Amino acid sequence: MTDTTAPPEPPPPPARSAPSGTVPAPSPAPDGGGPAEERPQPSGLGRVLARAAALTAALTALGSLLGLVRDQTIAHLFGAGPATDAFLVAWTVPELSSTVLIEDAMALLLVPAFSLALARRGTEPGPDPVRALVAATLPRLLLALAAAMALLELCAPALVGILAPGLRDPALAVDCTRLTAATVLTFGLTGYFSAALRAHRRFVPPAAIYVVYNIGIVATLVLLHARWGVRAAAAGVAVGGLLMVLVQLPAFLRRLPPRGTRPRRSVRAAATAGGPAPLGIALLAPVIVFSLCRQAQVLIERFLAAPLPAGAISHLNYAQKVAQLPMVLSLMIVTVTFPVVARALADGEPDRARRRVERDLTLAGMVVLLGTAFVIACAPQIVQLLFQRGAFDAADTGATASVIRVYALGLLGQSMVGALVRPFFSAARPIWYPAAAMGAGLLITVVAGAVTVRYWGIHGIAGANAAGITATAVLLLRGLGTRVIAIRAGTVAAGLGRLVVAAAAACAAGWATAHLLPGPLLSLTVCCLVVPAVATATAAAVRVPEIPHLLATVKRKLPHAR
Repeated sequence: MTDTTAPPEPPPPPARSAPSGTVPAPSPAPDGGGPAEERPQPSGLGRVLARAAALTAALTALGSLLGLVRDQTIAHLFGAGPATDAFLVAWTVPELSSTVLIEDAMALLLVPAFSLALARRGTEPGPDPVRALVAATLPRLLLALAAAMALLELCAPALVGILAPGLRDPALAVDCTRLTAATVLTFGLTGYFSAALRAHRRFVPPAAIYVVYNIGIVATLVLLHARWGVRAAAAGVAVGGLLMVLVQLPAFLRRLPPRGTRPRRSVRAAATAGGPAPLGIALLAPVIVFSLCRQAQVLIERFLAAPLPAGAISHLNYAQKVAQLPMVLSLMIVTVTFPVVARALADGEPDRARRRVERDLTLAGMVVLLGTAFVIACAPQIVQLLFQRGAFDAADTGATASVIRVYALGLLGQSMVGALVRPFFSAARPIWYPAAAMGAGLLITVVAGAVTVRYWGIHGIAGANAAGITATAVLLLRGLGTRVIAIRAGTVAAGLGRLVVAAAAACAAGWATAHLLPGPLLSLTVCCLVVPAVATATAAAVRVPEIPHLLATVKRKLPHAR
């Protein structure tokens, strides 16, 4: 696919070091804008970001749709029984790998590092900073990933015993785990390429990774399920991971500058010139700990659900897949703008970073809460339409839909954690606060889940997840303004509170509509109109700040659409 998301960048101005402490809240300019010399930039940059967000949204939606096709195929072929439970234990490997190596740790580390390298380009003698950074990091990363993959293959039986001690068919889970272990290597390369391309404002190849990933899984399932059973799904994960690398490799190679003369100083010295090492252990540790703590929520869920009746892990998995769709769509906003925040801090422009972060939090909240209202209102109809066929029966639909509604209570927290953690690590300096906040939320999940699973089963597990991640979001919102970027936390929280009111009204309207209409397709179609309409009207009534701007934008676009 041709990468046309952004025009070539002019050489950046000389980089100014970001302050080592908290970025102070700036006094707004009389017209509400930035410095006079920067006024032309937001318009052009805004068009680039809007185009990138639209392309990312389209490919994210397509990837999510194919993910649903993948889950539908697995549900149709294997239902919600012991075989699916065994595969989902092995699925923990790509889930953890995607969080650490694609979505969180790798992006949080490398987008600021590449942004800093780009800011230094043309300002220092010696080798190109981007090529120096690649030379200093990629070979070591490949070696570490290959070693981790081999270790996982060797220790698969012990890992399955730890993750799901009460599993009905541990041997099948071990086989699947050894197949999915390949994602440690392929997802690591995928995350590296994605971070580099996003820092260069090239968003199409990174947004396409889950499209090709799910195509690989579905194709392998169709071809091999009769012979390999559920192991075909695990093999498809390995194939899909390889496709994720290949879809980005050409664009990544094009971004590397031509190899110039060999530097007179070491690569390590070149990569660290002008400031501290961008990927030192002090910076790596807090990001990795945060990512592992976040993904540990899924491990805890599976551990607590393993002794429950067969199908419990499957019901949790399907519920989580559906419930998290609004969160995934909301985070595409901060995925696109994260390089902008990192570059602003690298260039010493905290005011631009603050405005961008505050706007992103509000927009992400609008998207996720609208989706939350729809998911809670229409959960049974969604599950019936997507999954109820073949071995997935009406009882599975009821169980999954009820868990979706509990999971959805934590969707705002999930989205805010994903949006808030990026500014913490944008300044490319060590900070442990996000890991501590995530650890506190994880502790709440563990304690609440261990207690509530005795009384409410999988619903107690889902509720504990929602409570833990919401607590983490509150801590991150409170801490961001005092540690990194002086956002107006009170203003942001008040805006999110108004959005919650609008989402609650939309959810009630959607619930009533879904119960009045026959058939899942008709109910969902009408609710797709009712829920946004009620949410928009209520948001305007309670004066959500972004609503007038969005309505004005729509009005400006309508004459051009006629």
